[in-house]
This record gives sequence, structure tokens and C-alpha cells, in this order.
Amino acid sequence: MKADLRIVPDFEMVICAPAESFRWNMHDYPYFGAKWHYHPEYELHLTRKSSGVMMVGDYIGEFEPGCLVLTGPNVPHNWVSDIEPGVLIQNRDMLVQFSAEWADRVTGLCPELASIRPLYEDAVYGVEFFGATAMAAQRLLAQIGGAHGAERIVLFLQLMVTLAQNPDDRRRLSRLAPTSAHVELPRELDIAMRYVLEHYSDDIDLASVSRLCGLEPQAFSRFFKRQTGHTFARYVILARVYAACSLLTQTYRPITDICFEVGFNNIANFNRQFIKICGRTPSDYRRNAHKIGTKARADPFREIRAFSAGIGAVGEKV
Repeated sequence: MKADLRIVPDFEMVICAPAESFRWNMHDYPYFGAKWHYHPEYELHLTRKSSGVMMVGDYIGEFEPGCLVLTGPNVPHNWVSDIEPGVLIQNRDMLVQFSAEWADRVTGLCPELASIRPLYEDAVYGVEFFGATAMAAQRLLAQIGGAHGAERIVLFLQLMVTLAQNPDDRRRLSRLAPTSAHVELPRELDIAMRYVLEHYSDDIDLASVSRLCGLEPQAFSRFFKRQTGHTFARYVILARVYAACSLLTQTYRPITDICFEVGFNNIANFNRQFIKICGRTPSDYRRNAHKIGTKARADPFREIRAFSAGIGAVGEKV
């Protein structure tokens, strides 16, 4: 069944941990992020439980447990379960999200992986998988959730190869691909994100930013949470932690100096927020990064800043 959707999808900001190349996640339904939305990342989405109606691009159709769909950058999507009000479906969805930059790296890694490229080309229309491909991919997707380090990458590559190897086990869903990889952010969101990425090391006041956006503070807070899935305060913390990750990886500056340079007021709060977001202490993060000789991972706000020309990377402000 096809339909012309005229409701406007919300923009979702996907946050990937600094030590990870892609994001794996599970969530319940209903869930604040389970709505008609889009993001610059690819998403492989498995609906584990319930049935209902899915919307991918201009496609509308029914789904059942085991529905596995890959959406490309900026393809709007949503899965609406047929349940009674007040019912909660725990861990309904399992998914991985990864940037177009990461997808290009994967296909360009070696000639053998170039066979994955047609899969990504189909994903701009949304792709649903069936048969043996879907069953094998579901098992690999679940295994990624319990994997760490290099094992995650191995499983991710296996997953992509599995999805790509049999075109007969997939079908395109939408009639049209997004008109452009460049998607305009809502004006107020663009202003707020620009401000944070330019001033994360300063004191940032929600009331001041809301005035810049032409909104009352309460209305701005609701708008920002609806558009990004994060509170404004949480977004500021994320920007500061990711800036710290770049400095920890690329420099030998004392951790205390980095703490204050990226906008935290005390080392205890810095350590607490860093562990919550990165899963390790700042010193452990630096030690591991320097031990393996890596450069700082491209920060997760790069895609967002790509919509706003002229804004430098978080890690560039030193």
C-alpha cells in the first residue's frame, strides 16, 4: 500500500559513543524516539515484538515480529504497534545506526567489501529483508549487543555482507529517495546547535539561547527535546564530553585543564559525566587511545554541523 505522507517528520540526533564506530540500541514501545522521524545515519531496524503499521518514505504497510528494515540517510520512518492504551512492549526494537562516512569506509576498505555498495544504494528507498537473509541478520544483530572492541567490527562486517549477498531476499519500499542528502534543520534548532558548538566552553544559559531562537524557555525546552530526543542541558554535556575526547586523544594536557577548558566547573562532575557517556574514566580513555595510536574519532556532531556551513569541529577549539 502506498500513500503520500504530508506530515513533517522530526529530526533525530543520533549519538554514537566516542569509542564506537556505530551505535547499537534496544528500546521499548511506546518510546519518545519512536515517532515519524529522520536522521543522517543509516539504520537497520528489527521489530522483535508486536504487529502494526510501518511507514518508510512514502510507503505504508503492515509489519509482524521479525520485520527487518534498512533505511538510508534522511529516509523518514516509523513503526506503530497495534496495542491498547497503557500497554508497554519491552525491548520491542533492536537496531544499529551508522553514518554515511562509516558506510563509505566499510565499502572502501578492500575490494571484497565493494559488494556491499549496492545494498547502501537500495537503502535510500528503504529495504525490507526476508527469508534466510533476515534470519541470519537477526542473529548477528543480537550478537553485536553483547560484543566489545574489535569483535563489534567483525560482527558488523558479517552483518553487512549477509544483508548484501542475496538481492532476492530484499525489496525496496519507498517509490522515491530523499531529494537531497542536505536537509534543512528547523531554524530554531540550527541556531541552538550553532550556539552550543561555538560556545560549549562558556557558561551556556538556556534562557539566553531560547531568546536567540525567539521562543519562551519552556517552549524551547519542549521543542529541543522533541526534535533531538535530548534535553538541551544533556546536549551541552555531550558536546563538552566529546570535545574532551578529542583533547584527551590528540594532546597530553592535564585532565584537570581539559575539564575546565571544555566548560565543566569541577573535576568530579566532569569525571561522572565522562564515565556515564563513554563508559570509562578520562585517564583510561586517553591511555587506551594512545596505546593503540589512534586519531580522535570523527565526532558524532559532524553530520549535524554539515547542515550548518562554517562551523568548525568540536575538537578544533583549543
